[in-house]
Amino acid sequence: MRRTFPVLGGCLVVLAAGCGLTSGSPMVDDVKPGSVGRGLPLNGADLTVTSKEFTEQLILGAIMGIAFEAAGAHVLDRTGIQGSIGAREAVKSGDADGMYEYTGTAWITYQGNSEPIADPQEQWAAVRRADLGNGLTWLPKAPLNNTYALAMNRSGLRRYGTRTLSDVAALAKKDPGAVTLCVESEFANRADGLPGMEKAYGMSVPAGNITQMDTGIIYTQVAKGSCRYGEVFTTDGRIRSMNLAVMRDDRTFFPNYNAAPEINSRSLRKWPAIAEVLNPITERLDNTVAQELNAKVDVAGEDPHDVALDWMKAQGFVR
Repeated sequence: MRRTFPVLGGCLVVLAAGCGLTSGSPMVDDVKPGSVGRGLPLNGADLTVTSKEFTEQLILGAIMGIAFEAAGAHVLDRTGIQGSIGAREAVKSGDADGMYEYTGTAWITYQGNSEPIADPQEQWAAVRRADLGNGLTWLPKAPLNNTYALAMNRSGLRRYGTRTLSDVAALAKKDPGAVTLCVESEFANRADGLPGMEKAYGMSVPAGNITQMDTGIIYTQVAKGSCRYGEVFTTDGRIRSMNLAVMRDDRTFFPNYNAAPEINSRSLRKWPAIAEVLNPITERLDNTVAQELNAKVDVAGEDPHDVALDWMKAQGFVR
């Protein structure tokens, strides 16, 4: 789960004790510079990377750490912190040096704004400006946009032909029984979830047609056709592996959740080469790449760190 989760175990109060930051292990990948890290610009640096606990975050955290290793740094792996806030607080306090975070999460959850900015670059720039005062520097964003969407299976697509959320709204008006939804409980109650989507699109789905369930179950139920449409995340590997069709958000209602490195500003001032190491990697991360990498973990059962390392080598970033 990606968005706005409460802090677990009092992480903000006792961050080191409550969020797992006393744990962690050195990264010991035998990597050398490829297209990044040439000249070992981070030689002598001791850097800690962190992440949230879900698949995509574990992969992105490993990618960041492997890049730092190839550039000469000693890297401590403290990825996999529960909840959205704990990892960010680790970077903010200096207990960690960097992570990949999402622009929409920062703008809405951490910075307290209620309205997202439609343009992805403007959203990133606004987040960056606001967080400089918090001791955090956002490096350029990735094309990767892990936002909400509705998806259906190919049989449903052939039968109903919906391609956009406006098409779904029109179908719900014409044939209310045709639109059944599977969603998470959080999505069902969020302003930037189901209630807001229905309002933005003039969509009215009967309460009896909406079923709340866990994320993973949604994908299988949609694939089987038990639910006509399901709430999905646009970078989830199960979209491709289950051959689901994603409805285009033609009114750009859902916020942009572009991934970008969020770096402790003190660390970046001390080691400015962090930016040159990460920028070309971030630029390569898009939704197709994310879906492929996520599927290797969630569908094929591979280890997130191994997936990250294989991709970094395949792209020529490291050797």
